[in-house]
Amino acid sequence: MAEFFKSLFGKREEAAGSSSPEVQATAGVVAGTSDAEPIHVTDESFDEVVLKAPVPAMVDFWAPWCGPCRMIAPIVEDLAQEYDGRAVIAKINTDENFRVTSELGIMGIPTLILFKDGEEVDRVVGFAPRKVLEQKLKAVLN
Repeated sequence: MAEFFKSLFGKREEAAGSSSPEVQATAGVVAGTSDAEPIHVTDESFDEVVLKAPVPAMVDFWAPWCGPCRMIAPIVEDLAQEYDGRAVIAKINTDENFRVTSELGIMGIPTLILFKDGEEVDRVVGFAPRKVLEQKLKAVLN
């Protein structure tokens, strides 16, 4: 079924290799040299960028048509700047990346999942204020 949807909507991203822009961006975030924006990950780059990250990660599962996703986007961008070098802040478009969305049981968006050492440690479904997201991120960092 996922292949059917991919055939309808297409796939803009290329398969990620070890030198993919997503992996390079992760290295920049960890080193503190990135432009401090959320990293856009795909089904192909998710494991390398998020699950194998040497620091905790927060992933925003979103879609362009989702109003609450657009409301939370500036908060995610602010957190990417504030936690640059201490956490990976990533976004994944659920309309274009069915594998990860399905494997993690994403049923509603926005969903933000926090990972540490490759494991899910917390999840927020729906819009949440910055204070809530920041508290959850700080808890994972400590």
